[in-house]
Amino acid sequence: MSATIIHGDCIEEMDNMPKESIDLTVTSPPYDNLRTYEGSLQWHEGIWKQVIEGLYRVTKKGGVVVWVVGDATIKGSETGTSFKQALYGIKCGFNLHDTMIWNKGSFTNPSSNRCHQVFEYMFVLSRGKPDTFNEILDRKNKYLGRRGASGRDKDGNRKTGFSEVTREYGQRFNIWNQSIGGNISYKGKINHPAIFPENLAHDHIKSWSNEGDTVFDPFLGSGTTGKIARQLNRNFIGIEKVEKYFDIAQERIKDVQPQL
Repeated sequence: MSATIIHGDCIEEMDNMPKESIDLTVTSPPYDNLRTYEGSLQWHEGIWKQVIEGLYRVTKKGGVVVWVVGDATIKGSETGTSFKQALYGIKCGFNLHDTMIWNKGSFTNPSSNRCHQVFEYMFVLSRGKPDTFNEILDRKNKYLGRRGASGRDKDGNRKTGFSEVTREYGQRFNIWNQSIGGNISYKGKINHPAIFPENLAHDHIKSWSNEGDTVFDPFLGSGTTGKIARQLNRNFIGIEKVEKYFDIAQERIKDVQPQL
């Protein structure tokens, strides 16, 4: 499997990539202006629209983009940028296949007049129906065998029946509990302000791609997506603008071997 890491601007570099060449993108773009990224950040609506347009162009039919994002709070109001980005993805032609939640289980800078913020959005954008979905079965079923099931029709009338539970473990829900920066292994501390958790990258890559597919990250950062893609026997393409982070990503990815 190959790994290509590009030092450059993702909008410019995506223009050089073949159309419909990517099976899966797993990325976490800048969250409004919460980080400066070594003073390199130019991030506003005109930029992120170009990024989403570029992702639509390079994504294969049946391919998926996992867009992990949060919002800044300015003058007491969340910006809502995350929702604007998801809706713009629909405008570009993507389906909003799933709105998932990443429950980080921790918070910083607690607010005094509202509940503490512990989650971020994971928008799953697909170009048509996803070609791949590999279930993660880690939710232990309490009961096995035949049991009652109920629901309601459009008029609100109750419908009853039976279902058969045959698997010890059921499919994971779309709220994922993952700690920040989980399972990082590197030579010393990684000097990056927003390290993407390896577990989160692992589970999305497993869910939405197969061995031999091509995984992409236009905001490579410290290289987590690339490292896990290599471990899972996927081809990988990553782009990083900041030279300091590009060097870190190269170091983390270069010697990774697929896990059998």
